[in-house]
Amino acid sequence: MAQIPENKAAWLSASKATPLEIGPAPYTAPGPGQIVVKNGALGINSVDWAKQLLGEGLLGHISYPFILGEDVAGTVVEVGEGVERFHVGDRVVAAAAAISNNISIEGGFQLYTVIREWLAAPLPDSISFEQASVIPLAIFTASHGLFDAGYLGLDLPTVPAPSSSEKRAVIVTGGSSAVGGTAVQLAVSAGYEVISTASPKNFDYVKNLGATHVFDYRSETVIDDISAAVKGLHLEGGYSIGDGSIELLATILAKHEGPSTKKVIALAGGQPTGGSIDPSVKVKFILLGPDAASPESVVSKIYRNYLPDALAKEQFIPAPDAIVVGKGLEKIQEAFGIHMQGVSAKKIVVSL
Repeated sequence: MAQIPENKAAWLSASKATPLEIGPAPYTAPGPGQIVVKNGALGINSVDWAKQLLGEGLLGHISYPFILGEDVAGTVVEVGEGVERFHVGDRVVAAAAAISNNISIEGGFQLYTVIREWLAAPLPDSISFEQASVIPLAIFTASHGLFDAGYLGLDLPTVPAPSSSEKRAVIVTGGSSAVGGTAVQLAVSAGYEVISTASPKNFDYVKNLGATHVFDYRSETVIDDISAAVKGLHLEGGYSIGDGSIELLATILAKHEGPSTKKVIALAGGQPTGGSIDPSVKVKFILLGPDAASPESVVSKIYRNYLPDALAKEQFIPAPDAIVVGKGLEKIQEAFGIHMQGVSAKKIVVSL
């Protein structure tokens, strides 16, 4: 690179510091197995504003000043030693891994981010940076919970999706959320029938992502409805998003009538409501530590082996729709406030 670019970042300067401070940041050349991405759009996640709000109560391993941000889409400007999948000028979507390893140069909320090449995928010209930026952390979280052997351990997705004579199903609650919708698509691509929950207004949206059945999570009959839908199937566990989903899934798994039942819940988010959980059901909170971001992780297999073809062939669609708050790092704090108020079947994004 002839001239080193000038970088800027939205810094979390100290524990609970508000607002984020916009200021200079070092431009860091990529190391082996890394690329540098000039960010075109950034997605906002709950973990971002929650870390700012809660301080040491969340992600206590992080040191300050720090650059948050996990969802990036942009253009490759530099590639490190050994990188063969990407070249300068390529459009990519990628997961920024700063919160996994406490390294700010890998944070998304800056103009230029160092990305691990195995956490990036080529982005077709037909998908905007803004729309692409809705999926990286969702891919990360959904993949780890669905496919890692420490959680549900499902078969990996393929393009095209495999066909099987065995009727295998998985339940994904909160199907209209970014993580939920991603989990639905990934599980369908892995050959599983997906049963999900959502508000009635989002039924068609979740079905269009591939869910076979979608039920109202507020319905008094939701447990009976889902139980009937999975009766006679190999039930491979539950992926939990949303308050009360743990108890819902545990009840269904405990009383399932079928040839096999994996009594495991991968917990991505949501609070329990205080109901009892059958002791035969294991609830495992999805932890996105350094191992989840390693080149041997199931997440890397999704980014390397599945997502490129799935995006190109529209088997996987970046969802939900992006709501662009504005342009520039200065808009990230405003985007935090909008995200904090809650969104349904949408994702808050900042353009750069």
